[in-house]
This record gives sequence, structure tokens and C-alpha cells, in this order.
Amino acid sequence: MILSICIPTYNRPEHLLNCLNSLSLQSFKNFEVCISDNASDKNIRKLISPFKKKLKIKFNRNKKNLGFALNLLKVSSMAKGEFIWFIGDDDLLIKDSLKNLIKKITQNKDVDFFWVNSFYLDVSHLEKFPKPFNIKNLPNSMIPHSKLKKDRKTNFFGLIDKEVSFDYLLGIFVCVFRRKKWEKNLHVIDRKKIKDKRTWSNFENTVFFIKVFTEAFSRSKAYICAKPLSVNLYGVREWLSLYPFVEIVRIPEALDFYRSKGLSFTKYIVNKNYALRNFFNFFVKILITGKKGGLAYVDFKRNFLYNLIYPNAWMSILYFLCRKLRNIIISFINTFNIKHDPRR
Repeated sequence: MILSICIPTYNRPEHLLNCLNSLSLQSFKNFEVCISDNASDKNIRKLISPFKKKLKIKFNRNKKNLGFALNLLKVSSMAKGEFIWFIGDDDLLIKDSLKNLIKKITQNKDVDFFWVNSFYLDVSHLEKFPKPFNIKNLPNSMIPHSKLKKDRKTNFFGLIDKEVSFDYLLGIFVCVFRRKKWEKNLHVIDRKKIKDKRTWSNFENTVFFIKVFTEAFSRSKAYICAKPLSVNLYGVREWLSLYPFVEIVRIPEALDFYRSKGLSFTKYIVNKNYALRNFFNFFVKILITGKKGGLAYVDFKRNFLYNLIYPNAWMSILYFLCRKLRNIIISFINTFNIKHDPRR
């Protein structure tokens, strides 16, 4: 079997059913679906049972919540396909996504790692339609993760580029990779830190896969699939209050790690500077929201003082003020146009 789709899930049964429905509607059928339920409140095994007639499903339920990282490792251990694609329980696959992906894989046998573009969609769109959601009801126009228009073959560090992905592979759900290489390099994980269940509390327990990817694929060829194959819903994930922390703390830390493993100095500086484009306003948000915003996990010296050498750390103040001014102007123009509309 060429592909295992691995879905870690916890307390999002409605979204999981939407996800499985999108899988069941794929024209390509020769794949397995591995689901690991992280001790949800509802009986997920029973809820997904109708899909077992349409999909090759392997199911696991953890006796207790293991945290995101260990559940991700658990679901990957269930896989037997040549390649693994982690997808979120709130993600959807577009029509013929797997057919197109498998075509890329079979045409590029020397490639170990595929980066797959995706669309963003507000979860409120799904609420307008019957459940489970049918992908035929996706809107014609959606926002892509990356604006790239053409596929290209590169190396692993070629993916660490703001033009490819603004989160530099922290979004694991756009990564398709060779399973055996993944399994051979799990030894790089810090088994103590990964057990910490607090979301984003340390680099290891939420983006440990960055370390595994780099160890396994840094010398491998990679492929960029420019055409989006999946849909990531926003407005669902519980950790959104931590997004400023993720952008100005964890993403720069990921770039530091890539640099230590061979990312060129030029690419490191360019992308590190870009990652700090919201530095000051996001740092203020973290200070205001405190524990909820991840303040307890901030290393002031590393995550604040060291970043002040980058131009965008300072320019972020100007960027923020310009955005605010633009919004005020747009609001004023809209109000003016409404008041002076001759049809009123």
C-alpha cells in the first residue's frame, strides 16, 4: 500500500465525520486511514463505524489523554503505507486529491518528502450545509496557504522558504513523507519533554516532528505540490489564543534549529527576519494575555532580546501602525459612501 492517512483526534466528532466523508468521496481508493482517539468524551469508534464500509480504517482509542505529541506518534505507529500523510480531524480533502497526489509520488520515485499546498476556509461555511459536509459544497474561491503556481522539485531545505510556507513546516498537515525514514529517525525525540501535555509549552512536545523531518530528510529530494489538495478550517483549533506566541517564539526557534542542521546562513537570516514581521504587537499581546497567551513559556533573553538585531523586529511597529491606519481609512471611506449613496 502506497499511502497511510493518519488522523489524531480528540473531542471533535463532527469535524472528524466531515473529514472521513471527504476521504470516502475520493476517486483513488487504495489507501488506509489510521485514527487515534486521544480519550474523547464520546464513543468515536461507534460514530465512525458507518465509514468502515467505505474506507480501510484502523482505529485506536487511548485509555487516557496522552497529549498531542504522543498521540501523533501513536497514530503514525499504526501506519503500514509507503508514505504517511498526517491530516487534522478538522481537515478536508478536495475532490481527486489522492489521485493527484499518488500521480506525483509515482512520477517522482526519487522524492522522499512532498509539501502539499492547502486552502484555508472559515468553519462557518460548513454550518450552512447538511452533515456530514460534502466537498461538492466547497466554495469556488478559497485562500491558498502558499501563492506558488508551479510544482517544483527541490531539496528538503528548499522548503524552508517564506514563499513556500510561512510556518516553515510547523503545519505538519501539509507534509507527506516516506514512512520508513520517519520511523528510523524517531530516536532524536526527547522522550522526557515530549510527555509534557501543556500545548506549545516546549519545542519538543508540539513540533518534535521538525527534528525528525530534518534528521530523516535533510539529504533527501523534496517536491512542492503547488495545487492545493486539502482544506484547513480556521476557527476550530483550541490553541488559537497562542498563535502570536507560536509565530514569534516557536517559528523562530524552528529556524534556529534548521540553521544548526545545515540551512544556509542567507536563507536563515532572510526567513528569520520575515518571521518577526509582527514581533512587537504580538509580544504585547502575549504580555497582555499572560498565561493564556503562552507568557510562561517565553525565554525573555532568547525570544525577545536576541531578536532585536533583526530589522523586522523594529519595523513591526511601523507595519502595525500602517495596518491600523489603512483600516481606519477603509472604514471612513465605506461610511462616507453609504451616507452619500444616491439610492438611499
